[in-house]
Amino acid sequence: MQTHTVLGEAMLSGVAFLQGEGLRIVRSHHERWDGHGYPDELSGGDIPLGARIFAVADALDAMTSNRPYRRAMSWSAARAEIVGESGRQFDPDIVNVFGHIEPDLREIRRELAAA
Repeated sequence: MQTHTVLGEAMLSGVAFLQGEGLRIVRSHHERWDGHGYPDELSGGDIPLGARIFAVADALDAMTSNRPYRRAMSWSAARAEIVGESGRQFDPDIVNVFGHIEPDLREIRRELAAA
């Protein structure tokens, strides 16, 4: 599983509009603010900003979506998990912004689910 970020980067390396920052986001979206992520064990501000944002979005989607091995958790539980991981897994500034826009994200998710 931990190789999917590097494999994704390699698979997408020929996509022109992803060159540079786009590929860095793909590669680094499982890095953790505390440095315990992968593949490069980056920490804090060394993690590309886009990857820090995508990490929160990816985690929210993963937690609130059904998987073959588990049911989706509630939006509220996922929000609490993200807030609880602020400063460890996630950039505290990104989590703070997430807290401000979370009601809008929840509404977007409802609209998409109803479509």
